[in-house]
Amino acid sequence: MAKYLVIVESPAKAKTIGRYLGKDFKIAASVGHIRDLPAATLAVDIRNGYKPIYINMRGKEKIIKELKQLSKEADFVYIATDPDREGEAIAWHIAKTLNIDLNTKCRITFNEITKNAVKNAIESPRTIDINLFNAQQARRVLDRLVGYELSPLLWQKIRKGLSAGRVQSVATKIVMDRDAEIDSFVPEEYWLVNALITPSGKKHEFKARFYGVNDGSKINKVKLSDKKSADEVISKVGKEDFVATSVKKGKRQRNPFPPFTTSTLQQEASKRLGFSSKKTMSVAQQLYEGVEITGHGQNALVSYIRTDSVRISDEAVKFARSYIEERYGKEYLPKTSRSYSNKNSSQDAHEAIRPTHFEFPPESIKSSLHTDQYKLYKLIWERFISSQMASVNLDTVSLDLTANGQVFRTQGETVTFPGFLAVYEDVNEETTENPDDENTKVKLPEINEGDVLKNLGVTGEQKHTLPPPYYTEATLIKALEENGIGRPSTYAPTISTILERDYVKKEGRLIKITELGKLVTDMLAGNFKEIVDVSFTADMEEKLDDVESGKTDWVQVMDSFYPNFHKQIIEAGKSIEKVKFEDEHTGETCPKCNKGELLIKSGRFGKFIACSNFPECDYTDNIKVKASGSHCPLCGSELFIKQAKKRRNKTFYVCAKEGSDKDCEFISWDLPADDKKCETCGSYMVYKTFRGKKYLKCSNKDCQTNAKKTKS
Repeated sequence: MAKYLVIVESPAKAKTIGRYLGKDFKIAASVGHIRDLPAATLAVDIRNGYKPIYINMRGKEKIIKELKQLSKEADFVYIATDPDREGEAIAWHIAKTLNIDLNTKCRITFNEITKNAVKNAIESPRTIDINLFNAQQARRVLDRLVGYELSPLLWQKIRKGLSAGRVQSVATKIVMDRDAEIDSFVPEEYWLVNALITPSGKKHEFKARFYGVNDGSKINKVKLSDKKSADEVISKVGKEDFVATSVKKGKRQRNPFPPFTTSTLQQEASKRLGFSSKKTMSVAQQLYEGVEITGHGQNALVSYIRTDSVRISDEAVKFARSYIEERYGKEYLPKTSRSYSNKNSSQDAHEAIRPTHFEFPPESIKSSLHTDQYKLYKLIWERFISSQMASVNLDTVSLDLTANGQVFRTQGETVTFPGFLAVYEDVNEETTENPDDENTKVKLPEINEGDVLKNLGVTGEQKHTLPPPYYTEATLIKALEENGIGRPSTYAPTISTILERDYVKKEGRLIKITELGKLVTDMLAGNFKEIVDVSFTADMEEKLDDVESGKTDWVQVMDSFYPNFHKQIIEAGKSIEKVKFEDEHTGETCPKCNKGELLIKSGRFGKFIACSNFPECDYTDNIKVKASGSHCPLCGSELFIKQAKKRRNKTFYVCAKEGSDKDCEFISWDLPADDKKCETCGSYMVYKTFRGKKYLKCSNKDCQTNAKKTKS
């Protein structure tokens, strides 16, 4: 019989910790929360200091029974849930359920699941942090009151199945405001004038862009807003050669990025790996709790994944420097170790996200990880290692080239030492921002002041200013973080919620507002300004931080918000007219009653087809598959697009005759191209995509055109 019981949240975490503690310890998992507010009622006693009424969660009866039995058999119970508000709340509820005195030093935490970290935690337990718990409790009660009072109003005035919340409603408003900004954007015409130039007697050609006019004493920047002004510049330059009137050479350094926080991990995983924030956190959780490594057992590979800190431990820095010197050489190692500071002290509770087992470089354990785990682990590893590497050294040059008083400018940049870029390359977020607004850095030949350069031609190009880009998951998370909306643990569930509610939609990587999202957000903005106000929501987050630090009582936070909010709910229930939500027309007659039109309606679980004669006619049907625009290469029938059940973002193509009397078995992951045959084997061609560009490929895997080219 074990002397000590250690309770964690997940079986994977339990298995990992079990490797580090001896036979005197029994490890058990609560599998997340075991108590919560009941779903069927408000369960908050508003008149009694907003006292929440918790119950044991449905489905957790067996786990609770086992934990009670194990705690009776043990001499002492340690609660080792995650080191954050949610983890503290789980610990508090476990203690309450098992009748553990809250003044007992039963709470242990660790930032990483390693042997030293776990043993050190066992040696220095503490009491449950009531302030940390109250911060979570305040958020839970606040969200319950908002959700349970606002949602029925939305059901009554718009339709059933809708929801609202402090963070999700603000996030939706941020997306809607950006979309409105894009819709109202009026493009402005402007012109670029570029000169193609080469040093006399040399073949090296490069471009320079018109910048302004030299009046003899200074250079005045000139904006070309129409064709006439562009033509004037071109005319003045004519065929005259250019003179290098200014050559500024310099050296510049670029420092590495800090290691990951939750937010930056989600952003980079979106940009580099195409992961949704939900997927990123799911895979990161697996890496944190532990993965079975061949020959080494269960090991946790990264530190705690919910953090807004960029601090890293001295031990981790020491390893990184040793690894860099051994793998890349001394020149890639800065003279002194790099340290990164947080914006405020409240962020310093945890370290940044980093590897925990430095003996496991990504390539060495690739076979033990599934593809997504490997990709994310490699990303975390490389970001951490690069954060301790030397800076990038750059040689820069800025040229002013003048012809007949018209000044053209170009900039060059050469990497003379790659530094951290040897590990962590730059990747820019894809946006619709105009790349012509900045001079492109080009490779330039050696040029000195006074040199004459040959004019190979000057051309003008019409451009128009572009609107701000639509949000992606990466840029929306960045916006939430910059505005102080939510906390690291809330970004992924917030975005998932507004997507599931159909308030926003994804088109590729772009996030756009839906008509339903506009309708709900406009109603909230018109009647509950605070709910969709960025500054109010950010201020509430700061108040919750003050509860965590013990500066503010959580009941006072509730008092500052709820009475006025409840008053607005009552007024809105009386004043808001019911919104008529327009159904989509199909133009098809109901096959059951032959009278009504089939309409596309929106319900709690998505869109469906129903008869317009409801309730007289109760005909309903699922949305039919979409037409692809191409035809079956076997029988010529139309091809439909279907959604893969286990791969949410993956579609495939089937023949319209699939499952009919004249069954056609055609199915393909790739869309066939109509009337296009392979010139080599005669098979039908399919569309493929590589780096965003579509191209044609033969569908026959054995065709010579698909054979890998070998070196002769």
